[in-house]
Amino acid sequence: MRIAYHVGLHCTDEEQMIRSLEQNTRWMRRRKGVVLARGHGYRRAIRDAILELKGAVAPPETEAALLREAFGEHEGDRLLLSFDHFLCGPAKILGQGRLYPEAHERVAWLKRLFPSAQCEFFLAIRDPASFLPAAWKLQKPGTSFADFLAGADPLSLRWSEMISRVREANPDVPLTVWCNEDTPLIWPTVLREYADVSPLDHVKGEFDVIKKIMRPEGFAKMCAYLEARPPVSEVQRRRIMAAFLDKFAIDEELEEEIDLPGWTPEFVEALSEIYEEDVYAIERIPGVTLIGP
Repeated sequence: MRIAYHVGLHCTDEEQMIRSLEQNTRWMRRRKGVVLARGHGYRRAIRDAILELKGAVAPPETEAALLREAFGEHEGDRLLLSFDHFLCGPAKILGQGRLYPEAHERVAWLKRLFPSAQCEFFLAIRDPASFLPAAWKLQKPGTSFADFLAGADPLSLRWSEMISRVREANPDVPLTVWCNEDTPLIWPTVLREYADVSPLDHVKGEFDVIKKIMRPEGFAKMCAYLEARPPVSEVQRRRIMAAFLDKFAIDEELEEEIDLPGWTPEFVEALSEIYEEDVYAIERIPGVTLIGP
């Protein structure tokens, strides 16, 4: 049994993984033995088990109950579990001057819920220049931005620090990471990697993300082109998608307005430059697969 956790992160997915993959549930189950868990029941069951076990290894009866809840009436050998709050709720995104300070512990706890399975984790990261303002909006009403930061210096926050912590605490757990900014072009690859299906398999929903940021006529032309000239590789597919996006992008969808006191354009640019360097650092972390454009 293989368990694939997609843990968000917050402000990156908004259930898009589920919406895209649920278009493929029948053939994935029938041909690949891949089951996408849906509904809120299994999420509540996992939350309750975590609160009860507090990091202890789940006994066989608990593991079996969780699997029944997630699989429902289906059977398979790869189970897909996707939820933005698996690592923590919005209130714990920042703490101790770090991003997701409990991530390494929570990954270990999630893994121990299924001791008989092989677990792997998937997550998207986002430029702190846009991630921090977006994550702040998830906080309880009345929370100031300063309270949300809790003393953290935005210029010192690193995704690589969080991911290194997760890997060091869980060296046997494979981790796949991608940048939210690249998602429109790499979504076909992300879906296939998460579901563990072949690049040759036709996956519905692979253009769900890029469709949101392209003019309808351009999207239609791109789909027609790809159907008439099927790409021979993922790299070629991305190049074709990038060419059409460059010509038919909806500019308003690509621009993110950041309006925070003291956040000058120079400060935002500095955050983005640090983020780019951080991505290179993540690529060099052992046991981490980075999906890039």
